[in-house]
Amino acid sequence: MDDTEILLNTFATRCFRNMADRDYITARMCYRAGLISQFHWAALQTFEKYYKAILLYNRVKAKDVFHSLSKAQKKAKQLPFEIKLSPISEKFLRHIDTFGRFRYLEASYFIYGPKLVELDKSVWELRRYCRVIDYCMDIKGKAVKMLEKELKFIEAAEQRPPQEFCIIGGELEKIIKNKSDAARPHLIWQNGFYGKSKRKVVSVPTPTYVENSPFSLDPHILKQVCEYVHIPKEVVSAYANIPQKK
Repeated sequence: MDDTEILLNTFATRCFRNMADRDYITARMCYRAGLISQFHWAALQTFEKYYKAILLYNRVKAKDVFHSLSKAQKKAKQLPFEIKLSPISEKFLRHIDTFGRFRYLEASYFIYGPKLVELDKSVWELRRYCRVIDYCMDIKGKAVKMLEKELKFIEAAEQRPPQEFCIIGGELEKIIKNKSDAARPHLIWQNGFYGKSKRKVVSVPTPTYVENSPFSLDPHILKQVCEYVHIPKEVVSAYANIPQKK
């Protein structure tokens, strides 16, 4: 592997995976504090960066992904392997992709159910692929492709306690190991997937919360707001057919 390849992998690790790990902890903190909109945004940032890391590790160009998980998942079809997620995780990612990008209450949002547990599960499932797994190893002078072995290792992790799976040099793993790290309590609090304790049961708040956008309550204000601030085209289009007050 030449220097460029090493540097690209280092970039994927430091700028995407490590940052995603920190966004994940931020999302957990927001959820615990009842900051649901901020939870959605931090969760979106988490998965966006994990996907971008996976795509870069495998040299799939993704310049047009931006904050869209659906676009990232479409790009992921170009990978030399399939990212296998549970139905729970797939549903959670759709939820986050729908609501996470609206940071300014341009659209209404809701939350219900054990979304923190769903976040933890989804991160654990996707993050397993967030490293170099398509590579060759020199065995007795022969270059042996390791992708199939790595994929079997990833799948086998589902039969073991999730806390046993780790990424060498991973940011989460470092935080868990360092008991004095200020982020550690926020990461392991009621976490059934990350931490030293192999807990099978967690107790987390399951809020039911809805917040309506000002545009849904008073759509006639959209035109005036657009004169002062940028509103995404998709938001403008969504409200275009709603009868306006005179």
